Amino acid sequence: MNTAEMLQLDAAHIWHPYSSIGSDSPVFPVASAQGVHIRLADGRELVDGMSSWWCAIHGYNHPALNAAIESQLQDMAHVMFGGLTHAPAVTLARQLTELTPAGLDKVFFADSGSVAVEVAMKMAIQYWHARGESRQRFLSLYKGYHGDTFGAMSVCDPVTGMHGLFSGILPAQLFAPAPEPVFGAPCTEAQLQPVRALLEQHGQELAALILEPIVQGAGGMRFYSADYLRGIRRLCDTYDVLLIADEIATGFGRTGKLFACEWADISPDILCLGKSLTGGYLSLAATLTTDDIATTISSRPPGVFMHGPTFMANPLACAVAHASIGLLLESPWQQRISKIEQELEYGLAPCRELPSVAEVRVLGAIGVVELKQPVDMKTLQPAFVDAGVWVRPFGKLVYLMPAYVMEAQDLRRLCSATVDVITRHA
Repeated sequence: MNTAEMLQLDAAHIWHPYSSIGSDSPVFPVASAQGVHIRLADGRELVDGMSSWWCAIHGYNHPALNAAIESQLQDMAHVMFGGLTHAPAVTLARQLTELTPAGLDKVFFADSGSVAVEVAMKMAIQYWHARGESRQRFLSLYKGYHGDTFGAMSVCDPVTGMHGLFSGILPAQLFAPAPEPVFGAPCTEAQLQPVRALLEQHGQELAALILEPIVQGAGGMRFYSADYLRGIRRLCDTYDVLLIADEIATGFGRTGKLFACEWADISPDILCLGKSLTGGYLSLAATLTTDDIATTISSRPPGVFMHGPTFMANPLACAVAHASIGLLLESPWQQRISKIEQELEYGLAPCRELPSVAEVRVLGAIGVVELKQPVDMKTLQPAFVDAGVWVRPFGKLVYLMPAYVMEAQDLRRLCSATVDVITRHA
């Protein structure tokens, strides 16, 4: 199939994410991807600044991950998980319980980040049901984002988020102000007071408080104080409300810690993982919880947890996830993240002088340029491609989340192109 035919068929039949049918926004056909580069069908090669929506942390076409897939394929690509088990799932579950914050000993596998959040919310509701309490509401944070399925949408920011159209049919949740103290700053009791007030007033109806630890991702790319996160854990304990940590975007090193909860040295009651879990190879997610929550759910009627995805614990996905985590832990990933942080800070600094830019912020392997006005995607997206990089802005944000293996030369090219495109087009 030639490129023209591919684009014609794409336009005729395919609905791309967050887009409209008949949109004249360009899509760029990809021929292959290797390392940190995407090669387009027209021969152009782009430095990938997004690691495919933050998941391809080792780059593309990695031989160790390819080998894990190929080896597992010789045994089985898939088998149902109801009543059966297999070594890839058991091995990965053991690996996750050993690496994640203390006390998270039970693992439920799902097939996407949004579903991991749905599972976490259902766990929290069913836990309180098993304890004889009807707690079916959640407390979330403004500027938060947790996914596009119905339960997950209900705990996303209802004002500035992308799901306002569905507000009338979503469960009515409670929202606290977005965290005020920035990363590295202390948090006062006054800054925690809005959360305290909501917990004091509504604690008996709340199943859990859900948040993204340290980094609020697609809701605004905001970095907040570890002291604030510690305070939230303390408040949840005080008011006997479960804490769900959504580490789908931050898990596996992105912020400079293996898990963002480590910045505050806290453990949630329920933890959601996804995205980079498989190194960007296959869709897989995991929801981890404590022995107490799992045992309580299992020991009261109905006595089972009411969820079971068809592709739960897919053997191929579990095998490549295990290999990806091993690859990460065997690498000098902390040094790599630190070097990326330095390069992003240095490379994006010129944006601070631009009149169109409100703020530049960097944490770990995340670089954010927040503009004063929303970006024009029809202009900026092709401009980035013409500059030889793949960057996918949204709203007022131009952000970079490179693979951990990206070398200085490509990082500098990525930052230089970002500064140049914003200067000329924003």
